[in-house]
Amino acid sequence: YCFSMAVKTDGTMWVWGQGNDGALGLGNSNQYSSPKQLGALTTWKAPFGGNHWATATKTDGTLWSWGGNQFGQLGNGNRTYYSSPRQIGALTNWLSVSCGYQHFNIALKTDGTLWAWGGNLFGALGTSNLTYYSSPKQIGSLTTWSSVAGGYTYTGALKTDGTLWTWGRNNYGQLGLNNSTYYSSPKQVGSLTTWVSVSCMAYSSMAIKTDGTLWAWGQGNVGQLGLGNTLTYSSPKQVGALTNWSKISNGLFWTNGAIKTDGTLWMWGYGLYGTLGLGNTTSYSSPKQVGALT
Repeated sequence: YCFSMAVKTDGTMWVWGQGNDGALGLGNSNQYSSPKQLGALTTWKAPFGGNHWATATKTDGTLWSWGGNQFGQLGNGNRTYYSSPRQIGALTNWLSVSCGYQHFNIALKTDGTLWAWGGNLFGALGTSNLTYYSSPKQIGSLTTWSSVAGGYTYTGALKTDGTLWTWGRNNYGQLGLNNSTYYSSPKQVGSLTTWVSVSCMAYSSMAIKTDGTLWAWGQGNVGQLGLGNTLTYSSPKQVGALTNWSKISNGLFWTNGAIKTDGTLWMWGYGLYGTLGLGNTTSYSSPKQVGALT
């Protein structure tokens, strides 16, 4: 899972890192330490990397995948590995996609419907069962989904009414439902209608509200919740008192980061390998600014 993807302003896609199972989409399984262009197309929109596979949307609304496929996570109706991009179906109304750790995908269509496929450990697909699917399967019948984030065998999503929903694994309370029960279908987190973004990954979740406040919950063993301690919480807790948070992202292993409306970057959690970008290998349980840039 150690690879990266990026799209330039000209619509070209570039990849680098480990190419195991063809995860880079370059037609091989090689490793590259500098960016390599993926084909010659200029229509890539948003890529998302999983565990040795990748999924991406194009500007024409089509959905593509490549790499490992042991659980059907490429969505092509089979379990064949592909080392170059292959289109998932023929539809042109895909809006966004998120890859969850442990081989599953969650995607949103322009009609507001939500779809999932791949591995279904702990009910991470939200399809009310534990069945694995090798092609997209609709989650319920609602047309009010607005964004989605795949985590480590669990998922978080927002609806257009500002409500927050989660499902899947819940061993550290990462679903935010004030319990540790696993759910295979979406469950609402509280009753608030003021959520604007959500991020999920390794047993911890973060979300931002319309008032710019930042909230976190789940596993906190190395301070990755940013709450100034190493406790675990099964319901959302506010990170500090600031109201100027704008973007959030969870790392796979206990590192979290966020950007403020002033353009500053902040990191916290596990810092052993320098993953926080703070010039050291220290772990922090509250947000620390990365440099001074805005």
